[in-house]
Amino acid sequence: MTDQIETPQIYLVTPPEFELSSFPNTLKRVLDGVETACLRLSLATHDEDRLMRATDVIREVANSVDVAMVIDTHVLLAERLGLDGVHLPDGARTVRFARKTLGPDAIVGTGNGTSRHDGMNAGEAGADYVSFGPIGGALGDGELAELDLFRWWSEVIEVPVVAEGGLTEDNVRSLSPFTDFFAIGEEIWREEDPLAALKRLTAAMS
Repeated sequence: MTDQIETPQIYLVTPPEFELSSFPNTLKRVLDGVETACLRLSLATHDEDRLMRATDVIREVANSVDVAMVIDTHVLLAERLGLDGVHLPDGARTVRFARKTLGPDAIVGTGNGTSRHDGMNAGEAGADYVSFGPIGGALGDGELAELDLFRWWSEVIEVPVVAEGGLTEDNVRSLSPFTDFFAIGEEIWREEDPLAALKRLTAAMS
Protein backbone atom coordinates (compact mmCIF):
# COMPACT_ATOMS: atom_id res chain seq x y z
CA MET A 1 0.00 0.00 0.00
CA THR A 2 1.18 3.51 -0.75
CA ASP A 3 0.54 7.04 0.47
CA GLN A 4 -2.48 8.96 -0.71
CA ILE A 5 -2.42 10.17 -4.29
CA GLU A 6 -4.89 12.28 -6.20
CA THR A 7 -6.74 9.36 -7.77
CA PRO A 8 -7.65 6.48 -5.42
CA GLN A 9 -6.24 3.05 -6.16
CA ILE A 10 -8.12 -0.21 -6.64
CA TYR A 11 -8.02 -2.81 -3.87
CA LEU A 12 -9.76 -5.86 -5.34
CA VAL A 13 -11.59 -8.35 -3.10
CA THR A 14 -12.49 -11.86 -4.24
CA PRO A 15 -16.05 -13.17 -3.88
CA PRO A 16 -16.78 -15.20 -0.71
CA GLU A 17 -17.31 -18.28 -2.88
CA PHE A 18 -15.99 -19.12 -6.34
CA GLU A 19 -15.16 -22.04 -8.60
CA LEU A 20 -11.46 -22.79 -8.78
CA SER A 21 -11.97 -24.09 -12.31
CA SER A 22 -13.27 -20.82 -13.73
CA PHE A 23 -12.77 -17.84 -11.43
CA PRO A 24 -8.99 -17.48 -11.95
CA ASN A 25 -9.54 -16.77 -15.64
CA THR A 26 -12.13 -14.11 -14.80
CA LEU A 27 -9.81 -12.60 -12.21
CA LYS A 28 -6.90 -12.53 -14.66
CA ARG A 29 -9.01 -10.67 -17.21
CA VAL A 30 -9.97 -8.06 -14.61
CA LEU A 31 -6.41 -7.61 -13.35
CA ASP A 32 -5.12 -7.31 -16.90
CA GLY A 33 -7.77 -4.71 -17.69
CA VAL A 34 -7.51 -2.32 -14.73
CA GLU A 35 -4.44 -1.38 -12.70
CA THR A 36 -4.82 -2.82 -9.21
CA ALA A 37 -2.78 -2.08 -6.09
CA CYS A 38 -3.70 -5.10 -3.99
CA LEU A 39 -5.83 -8.26 -4.05
CA ARG A 40 -7.59 -9.70 -1.00
CA LEU A 41 -8.58 -13.36 -0.85
CA SER A 42 -11.81 -13.21 1.14
CA LEU A 43 -13.45 -16.63 1.23
CA ALA A 44 -16.34 -17.39 3.57
CA THR A 45 -15.03 -20.89 4.33
CA HIS A 46 -12.77 -21.69 7.27
CA ASP A 47 -11.75 -25.01 5.77
CA GLU A 48 -7.95 -24.89 5.70
CA ASP A 49 -7.56 -27.20 2.73
CA ARG A 50 -10.00 -25.14 0.67
CA LEU A 51 -8.25 -21.94 1.68
CA MET A 52 -4.82 -23.28 0.79
CA ARG A 53 -5.90 -24.58 -2.62
CA ALA A 54 -7.61 -21.29 -3.41
CA THR A 55 -4.57 -19.33 -2.25
CA ASP A 56 -2.24 -21.29 -4.52
CA VAL A 57 -4.39 -20.62 -7.57
CA ILE A 58 -5.17 -16.97 -6.85
CA ARG A 59 -1.58 -16.14 -5.88
CA GLU A 60 -0.40 -17.43 -9.25
CA VAL A 61 -2.77 -14.99 -10.96
CA ALA A 62 -1.70 -12.10 -8.72
CA ASN A 63 1.99 -12.84 -9.27
CA SER A 64 1.50 -12.89 -13.05
CA VAL A 65 0.50 -9.22 -12.97
CA ASP A 66 2.73 -8.20 -10.05
CA VAL A 67 -0.14 -7.41 -7.65
CA ALA A 68 0.31 -7.79 -3.88
CA MET A 69 -1.97 -10.38 -2.28
CA VAL A 70 -3.35 -10.51 1.25
CA ILE A 71 -5.74 -12.94 2.91
CA ASP A 72 -8.73 -12.13 5.07
CA THR A 73 -8.37 -12.95 8.80
CA HIS A 74 -5.88 -15.84 8.66
CA VAL A 75 -2.59 -14.48 10.00
CA LEU A 76 -0.92 -17.86 10.41
CA LEU A 77 -1.90 -18.97 6.91
CA ALA A 78 -0.49 -15.74 5.53
CA GLU A 79 2.79 -16.53 7.25
CA ARG A 80 2.84 -20.20 6.23
CA LEU A 81 2.02 -19.49 2.59
CA GLY A 82 4.31 -16.48 2.25
CA LEU A 83 1.61 -13.99 1.31
CA ASP A 84 2.15 -10.24 1.27
CA GLY A 85 -0.04 -9.69 4.29
CA VAL A 86 -3.41 -9.97 5.99
CA HIS A 87 -6.66 -8.05 6.34
CA LEU A 88 -8.08 -8.10 9.86
CA PRO A 89 -11.84 -7.51 10.03
CA ASP A 90 -11.78 -7.08 13.83
CA GLY A 91 -10.15 -3.67 13.87
CA ALA A 92 -7.12 -3.11 16.08
CA ARG A 93 -7.46 -6.19 18.26
CA THR A 94 -4.98 -8.41 16.43
CA VAL A 95 -2.80 -5.85 14.63
CA ARG A 96 0.16 -6.24 16.96
CA PHE A 97 -0.01 -10.04 16.79
CA ALA A 98 -0.15 -9.91 13.00
CA ARG A 99 2.75 -7.47 12.82
CA LYS A 100 4.89 -9.58 15.15
CA THR A 101 4.05 -12.75 13.22
CA LEU A 102 4.43 -11.43 9.68
CA GLY A 103 7.22 -8.90 10.19
CA PRO A 104 7.65 -5.19 9.50
CA ASP A 105 7.39 -5.42 5.72
CA ALA A 106 4.05 -7.25 5.58
CA ILE A 107 0.79 -5.49 4.72
CA VAL A 108 -1.43 -5.44 7.81
CA GLY A 109 -4.77 -3.75 7.27
CA THR A 110 -7.97 -3.57 9.27
CA GLY A 111 -11.70 -3.31 8.80
CA ASN A 112 -13.27 -0.92 11.28
CA GLY A 113 -16.92 -0.68 10.29
CA THR A 114 -17.96 2.91 10.83
CA SER A 115 -15.98 3.57 14.02
CA ARG A 116 -13.54 6.48 13.93
CA HIS A 117 -12.24 5.35 17.34
CA ASP A 118 -11.49 1.80 16.13
CA GLY A 119 -9.77 3.17 13.06
CA MET A 120 -7.53 5.42 15.13
CA ASN A 121 -6.65 2.55 17.46
CA ALA A 122 -5.75 0.37 14.49
CA GLY A 123 -3.53 3.08 13.05
CA GLU A 124 -1.80 3.58 16.40
CA ALA A 125 -1.26 -0.20 16.67
CA GLY A 126 0.63 -0.17 13.38
CA ALA A 127 -1.94 -0.92 10.68
CA ASP A 128 -0.84 0.00 7.15
CA TYR A 129 -4.38 1.03 6.25
CA VAL A 130 -7.82 1.23 7.80
CA SER A 131 -11.02 0.37 5.99
CA PHE A 132 -14.45 1.83 6.68
CA GLY A 133 -17.78 0.62 5.37
CA PRO A 134 -20.27 -0.20 4.17
CA ILE A 135 -20.68 2.95 2.13
CA GLY A 136 -24.11 2.03 0.81
CA GLY A 137 -26.69 -0.72 0.73
CA ALA A 138 -28.44 -2.72 3.41
CA LEU A 139 -25.34 -4.44 4.79
CA GLY A 140 -24.32 -5.30 8.33
CA ASP A 141 -26.31 -3.53 11.06
CA GLY A 142 -27.60 -0.88 8.68
CA GLU A 143 -25.12 1.80 9.78
CA LEU A 144 -23.15 3.38 6.94
CA ALA A 145 -19.72 4.98 6.80
CA GLU A 146 -20.54 8.57 5.91
CA LEU A 147 -18.65 11.00 3.71
CA ASP A 148 -17.78 13.16 6.74
CA LEU A 149 -15.79 10.29 8.27
CA PHE A 150 -13.57 10.05 5.19
CA ARG A 151 -13.27 13.83 4.90
CA TRP A 152 -12.16 14.11 8.52
CA TRP A 153 -9.75 11.16 8.23
CA SER A 154 -8.09 12.54 5.10
CA GLU A 155 -7.54 15.89 6.81
CA VAL A 156 -6.33 14.65 10.20
CA ILE A 157 -4.85 11.12 9.92
CA GLU A 158 -1.88 10.03 7.81
CA VAL A 159 -2.71 6.30 7.74
CA PRO A 160 -4.18 5.42 4.31
CA VAL A 161 -7.94 4.87 4.30
CA VAL A 162 -10.03 2.39 2.30
CA ALA A 163 -13.70 2.72 1.40
CA GLU A 164 -15.64 -0.50 0.84
CA GLY A 165 -19.07 -2.06 0.79
CA GLY A 166 -22.03 -1.10 -1.35
CA LEU A 167 -20.04 1.06 -3.75
CA THR A 168 -21.82 2.75 -6.64
CA GLU A 169 -20.69 5.22 -9.26
CA ASP A 170 -22.34 8.02 -7.29
CA ASN A 171 -20.72 7.33 -3.92
CA VAL A 172 -17.37 6.56 -5.55
CA ARG A 173 -17.51 9.96 -7.22
CA SER A 174 -18.28 11.66 -3.89
CA LEU A 175 -15.61 9.81 -1.91
CA SER A 176 -12.75 9.97 -4.40
CA PRO A 177 -11.23 13.20 -3.02
CA PHE A 178 -11.12 11.71 0.50
CA THR A 179 -10.02 8.08 0.21
CA ASP A 180 -6.79 6.37 -0.82
CA PHE A 181 -8.29 3.07 -1.96
CA PHE A 182 -11.62 1.59 -2.97
CA ALA A 183 -12.02 -2.06 -1.98
CA ILE A 184 -14.21 -3.48 -4.73
CA GLY A 185 -15.63 -6.98 -4.71
CA GLU A 186 -19.24 -8.05 -4.95
CA GLU A 187 -20.04 -4.83 -6.82
CA ILE A 188 -18.37 -6.32 -9.89
CA TRP A 189 -18.46 -10.11 -9.38
CA ARG A 190 -22.24 -10.19 -9.42
CA GLU A 191 -22.25 -8.55 -12.85
CA GLU A 192 -22.19 -10.45 -16.13
CA ASP A 193 -19.02 -8.59 -17.17
CA PRO A 194 -16.92 -7.83 -14.05
CA LEU A 195 -14.26 -5.93 -15.99
CA ALA A 196 -16.81 -3.59 -17.56
CA ALA A 197 -18.37 -3.03 -14.13
CA LEU A 198 -14.98 -2.20 -12.63
CA LYS A 199 -14.19 0.22 -15.43
CA ARG A 200 -17.45 2.06 -14.75
CA LEU A 201 -16.47 2.50 -11.11
CA THR A 202 -12.92 3.58 -11.92
CA ALA A 203 -14.26 6.10 -14.42
CA ALA A 204 -16.25 7.69 -11.59
CA MET A 205 -13.03 8.31 -9.63
CA SER A 206 -11.66 10.95 -11.99
